[in-house]
Amino acid sequence: MSASIASGAAIGAPPPARRLRSGTMASYGFGAAAYGVKDSGFGTFLLLFYNQVIGVPAATVGFVIMLALVIDAFVDPTVGFLSDRTRTKWGRRHPWLYGSALPIMLGWVLLWNPPQSSQAATLGWLFVMAVLVRSAVSAYEVPSQAMAAELSADYDERTRIMATRYLFGWLGGLIMLIGAYWIFLSPTPEYPNGLLNPAGYKSFAIAGALFMGFAILTSALGTHREIPNLPNPVIEKQSLKKNFADLRETMNNRAFVILMIAGLFVYTNQGITYAISNYLYTYVWQFTTITVVGYTLPTFVPLSFSLFGGVLVAFVVAPKLGKTTSKPKAASVAAVLAIIIGTAPYWLRLAGVFPQVGEPAMLPLLFAFLAAGTAAGVTAHILGASMMADVVEDSEQRTGRRSEGVFFAGGFFIQKCTSGVGIFATGLILAVAGFPAKAVPGQVPVEVVDRLTIIYIVTATVLALIAAVAYRKFPFGRAEHTARLEALRMQALDSDRVDPVP
Repeated sequence: MSASIASGAAIGAPPPARRLRSGTMASYGFGAAAYGVKDSGFGTFLLLFYNQVIGVPAATVGFVIMLALVIDAFVDPTVGFLSDRTRTKWGRRHPWLYGSALPIMLGWVLLWNPPQSSQAATLGWLFVMAVLVRSAVSAYEVPSQAMAAELSADYDERTRIMATRYLFGWLGGLIMLIGAYWIFLSPTPEYPNGLLNPAGYKSFAIAGALFMGFAILTSALGTHREIPNLPNPVIEKQSLKKNFADLRETMNNRAFVILMIAGLFVYTNQGITYAISNYLYTYVWQFTTITVVGYTLPTFVPLSFSLFGGVLVAFVVAPKLGKTTSKPKAASVAAVLAIIIGTAPYWLRLAGVFPQVGEPAMLPLLFAFLAAGTAAGVTAHILGASMMADVVEDSEQRTGRRSEGVFFAGGFFIQKCTSGVGIFATGLILAVAGFPAKAVPGQVPVEVVDRLTIIYIVTATVLALIAAVAYRKFPFGRAEHTARLEALRMQALDSDRVDPVP
């Protein structure tokens, strides 16, 4: 293991390799519910809302949202860098957590309430509000994710921390999905397809804003007592030029670059799947309602529960895999299994061997495949995020700086490609497939539905396989991480023993 300490850098002791208290773990993880709400809204409904409800072409909506990524490319690393260098009585991260709640809530409500105007004005509104929401989310999510590497340095505990974070993130998203399908966007006499009801989106926006604000403040308050235990390295004043030089040096890390590449493909794949899911469920599988123990529910409700079942499996499986095998290998295998299982119903349908729409076996079998695919996919995400936390000490040993914010800002930017590149790619897929605007379920030509399905599953498979190869290239595991922690502790002790030169 090669490493070089930056000239003049002062190594501080890494955080303790401890197991977190249950209250701290729950409070920290619950904050991710806010991102889950944002992610489900952006990924599942935003394209559908502006395309099918407002009437803007899908490819144009996707392009405008992707343009907002240009702003994100500057916002995310800036937030991460500033968060790393923030010094207050509330530590480095918590001022950002508290300050982000209100902007996120306001931006979210405005995003789903565009003024009635020309198409150009609507697109302008979408762009500005998308930038506002995602920038405000960055101000919360980047410092919050960075805390994962600060709460514990233990190799396995970090996987458990990330598993808890993903569990609550998915829970927040699925609660909003269930609320949308069952309450806000449920069928009415005026709108048999509730997803096309404009009024429902207004209530959806208000509920989502309140939920996000509650999750953020609960997490910030619940972890506030940990502030004295978090690393707070001394930061010397230096020029802007030197700040940028430090930032470049920090990001020039092979392990970090590999995770960025893997994340780019895995999260873009997730983004496409999220954005296109309503089209697939509505026009391929023709979801309407289902009767469960005497109650008639929108089909999306039991689907959401089955997906969350997959997340629960990942919550248990990912930490166990991280303990019994290498994280890179496990993440790679999980990514491959996710795409094989997740796309299997579509391949089988095209081959004519999957139960047809309306047959009793179709929905249970489809739900089982989707739950299992979700379990594998979330397992890969958890392990990838845990590896990102391990990169922090690798960088600290090489540069002498703890840069959690910078690294997780890069990872978070890639995650937000979920709702940027993913929506843009879905818009292109819909355009290439010739999918009509304001389409009526059951009346779209079969060849169009089949073309849409084929383009999607081929695209998703290619992206997942590239991500799996990238995960395999991650350069270190448990043994190297343990040795690195010990070396950092010894360097910190040596630094404490040496009196400063007068």
